[in-house]
Amino acid sequence: MANIRDLRRRIKSIKNIQQITKAMKAVSAGRMRRAQESVLAARPFAKRVRDVLGRVGSASAGMKHPLLAVREPKKVAFIVVTADRGLCGGFNANVIKKAVLEMKNFSDVEVVTIGRKVRDYCKRRDYIIAKEYVGIGESADAGLARQMAGFVMDKYKAEEYDAVYLVYSQFINVMVQQPVIHKLLPAEPPEGKGDGDKLVNYIFEPEAEDIMDKLLPMYVENTLFQAMLEAKAGEHSARMTAMDNATSSASDMIESLTLSMNRARQAAITKEISEIVGGAAALE
Repeated sequence: MANIRDLRRRIKSIKNIQQITKAMKAVSAGRMRRAQESVLAARPFAKRVRDVLGRVGSASAGMKHPLLAVREPKKVAFIVVTADRGLCGGFNANVIKKAVLEMKNFSDVEVVTIGRKVRDYCKRRDYIIAKEYVGIGESADAGLARQMAGFVMDKYKAEEYDAVYLVYSQFINVMVQQPVIHKLLPAEPPEGKGDGDKLVNYIFEPEAEDIMDKLLPMYVENTLFQAMLEAKAGEHSARMTAMDNATSSASDMIESLTLSMNRARQAAITKEISEIVGGAAALE
């Protein structure tokens, strides 16, 4: 059994760690609320962009556009979104695992990494990193999403990539973050419907091609930005939950060690009393 001094030292150390985890939980809770508000506020616009793209695409079926061109996926890019920091449970590991499983289906893969965790993972395993973004901060940046979208769109138009996939963690609620894979390019407009179930025959002004030239890049940019918002909300939620669990575990450890310390102290006292009684009996 450990002596009393060692047990006191361990209890003090765990209490110090518990104070840190409590503080991190409080910080993550505040950031999570702001990130959650941002992601929920952005979802209606993202849905509207998809709806408009679907309606324009359905009304102009057969239209050719570089971002709609379907090719055999010989060279594929994966955009993987993780956090820059850890201490958030399995948040980063789940996203990376999802991406790696999908990348095994292709022979020629490049990775666009968003976040230090996926960047470090890919470097350790010799993946080809086409572009890396680290130190993004605590909130998603629309300008950065536009820059990333421009990079992959230029590569796709130049036929350097035959497909682009986006892997990120979708924010479901505070307790649940679900890794998802979304095919970003070639763009696949959803089926657009008009009122009821009938397709509407639109008259475009300007031409449908001009509208798609504006709408498709907006769709790619917004999809990337939405993924970054979802990932940030999920990261803060996962970290808050992990720190809460760590704080509870620390309380359990302190309770267990305190019990062990009390037992050791009682054993020491009992031993001293026995020695005194024994010594007194020997003198009689």
